[in-house]
Amino acid sequence: MLSSSSSSCLTTARMALAIVLVAIFLGSSSAHLSTKFYSKSCPILFGTVKSVVTSAVNKEKRMGASLLRLHFHDCFVQGCDGSILLDDTSYFKGEKIAFPNNNSVRGYNVIDDIKNAVEEVCPGIVSCADIIAIAARDSTVLLGGPTWNVKLGRRDSKTANLNVANTPGVLPSPFSNLSALISSFQNQGLSTRDLVALSGAHTIGKTRCTIFRDRIYKDTNTIAASFAKKRQRKCPRETGSGDDNLAPLDLETPAFFDNYYYKNLINKKGLLHSDQALYSGGSTDSLVKKYSKNPALFNSHFARAMIKMGNIRPLTGSCGEIRKNCRIAN
Repeated sequence: MLSSSSSSCLTTARMALAIVLVAIFLGSSSAHLSTKFYSKSCPILFGTVKSVVTSAVNKEKRMGASLLRLHFHDCFVQGCDGSILLDDTSYFKGEKIAFPNNNSVRGYNVIDDIKNAVEEVCPGIVSCADIIAIAARDSTVLLGGPTWNVKLGRRDSKTANLNVANTPGVLPSPFSNLSALISSFQNQGLSTRDLVALSGAHTIGKTRCTIFRDRIYKDTNTIAASFAKKRQRKCPRETGSGDDNLAPLDLETPAFFDNYYYKNLINKKGLLHSDQALYSGGSTDSLVKKYSKNPALFNSHFARAMIKMGNIRPLTGSCGEIRKNCRIAN
């Protein structure tokens, strides 16, 4: 039986899968995070994180998209608690090898570098979960996107959950239709507008042939023929041939954060099935049109949605811990 202190935390070291699943569908936590959480305990935090992120993104533009995606995949499983960073142990399997993450989520080494830099100036103060959130914001800005005031005060989970990460509908699939996408986001306390705005993160980054193969060969009614043929050149139909070949999610400005993603959807040039689902005669078509014409509106809604997503079930107070190493619980 869980103690009263354990039951107050949404995730604990050996919590049963059933309990975790119940927590997932409760939506965002009411815990209060603050933009000034480290203003006294680590006043140079933001500059320290930005320096490492800037170096990483300058070396590889794609890393900006990877760090943004890392935050997303962390928050949708157990909340924004840094659980995605944990390596496997003898008593749990981590989320890194889950189907949506394995050979897909990147940026772990950059988070390690940030953590090491932060520990040098503010030892034992800043959580890995907060570092992920700041790095996602800084990556977006470095690639030309909007900024926002990151709310902080999260603590790190002591465990991860492979089963939850693999549960259908928890992390939205690139093969999802619109109703599945809406449901996945609603389960996290996010609105349909949040879904469309956050999907705009696909204005940067790349994905593998194995993820978009069915889209370019089977979605003939919802994809521009010229676009499909272009992507087919480096993504053969046969499984096992060119599976890891990469293509940009935004064919126009793949390394710049802008609203071309939505223009692509209107022209039937969304690379993923789940992308094009946002503009396919459904309820989200009008938002896609608005964002395609009004980049300022998109930037505003994206920033608000990122703040909202960052507040999904954070561990605060006496829950969780501040890890010394983001890959290992203390």
